[in-house]
Amino acid sequence: MADVKALLAEFDEISKNPRKMLDSYLAAGEKVIGSFYYTPQPLITALGMIPMGLWGGQVNPQVAGKYAPIFTCSILRSSLEFGMTGAYEGLSAVLMPILCDTFRGTCAAWRAGVNIKLIPFVHPQNRKDPGALDYLIEEYKYVKTELENVAGKTCTDADIHAAIDLHNKKNKVIRDFCAAANHHLDLITAVTRHHVMKALTFMKPEDIIEKLSQLTAALNELPDYEWTGKKVILTGITAEPDDMLAGFTANNIAVVGDDLMQESRLYRTDYPAANSAMESLALQWLNIKGCSMAHDDNSRARGEHLVSMVEENGADAVVLCMMRFCDTEEYDQPYIIKMVQDAGYMAFSIDIDQSTSDSGQALTKIQAFAEN
Repeated sequence: MADVKALLAEFDEISKNPRKMLDSYLAAGEKVIGSFYYTPQPLITALGMIPMGLWGGQVNPQVAGKYAPIFTCSILRSSLEFGMTGAYEGLSAVLMPILCDTFRGTCAAWRAGVNIKLIPFVHPQNRKDPGALDYLIEEYKYVKTELENVAGKTCTDADIHAAIDLHNKKNKVIRDFCAAANHHLDLITAVTRHHVMKALTFMKPEDIIEKLSQLTAALNELPDYEWTGKKVILTGITAEPDDMLAGFTANNIAVVGDDLMQESRLYRTDYPAANSAMESLALQWLNIKGCSMAHDDNSRARGEHLVSMVEENGADAVVLCMMRFCDTEEYDQPYIIKMVQDAGYMAFSIDIDQSTSDSGQALTKIQAFAEN
């Protein structure tokens, strides 16, 4: 028990203090690359640099409004705020995928307002087109060249393959933790689980493998805990702040799985074997299913995935954590809710807005579900 608590405390500290992590990397002479979601992180690792997730945070932007209106997705608006106010100072560069219209606008705003090198690239959204693979390989070659300029060295196909293997191993370790956590819901509360998953976005892949494997092993040594309350699956971009997540625990509700971009969604699709390392990186994007950011001709994929998660984890409901002003998630909302409800399960949405810490409406919905 002591080992579990000590390890959870480490993840909690990292989750709450990413700036401290960045400073420790810089003090060790490391180069750190800021990374938005769905970036080819193995390229960063292959060049001996550290990928560090950019997820914005709870802040009421004061200067980002110069470039980003109030109806901008708050995760990108707050990230722009942090970039403009020096919170990301020390990053050698930032990788930004142009996944939506808001990313496109943020790309231009970043170049105008933030003094950190930006490496933008575009994923093909028509992923079934015969040219999609070749196109994305060329985009990733551009990213590789730009990262090599930052690192001051080049990397080989073998280097990238080794980094891919490392990141695939990291993905498996994260999935193993999520499975183990469901047997110990007395210790892995909604807040605790979030802190572990968020901390991973700030850590080196090798450190993730070491620390998270230790935590999973320590959990597996404990007797299973029989949870008697309700269980939910979270889906969306991110689930914050902590007081909203604490509302689940306060109402005897456990989070037993997630389809959150900041958490499990990033790690469920591995890099497949391919003819080359660059092809492997590109195929990973083409293989992603059930994500609002990756267009799929099968409009039922995400809903089917969520229903499957509910059934596999014995959950009672799906909670859509709706990032305010996120068009791609809003497009998915109606059919996700309907598909889950048609399958006989509860589904409802709560608003996520990083520009405010007021979670009153979300807490009311959570309490109403608990009392239903």
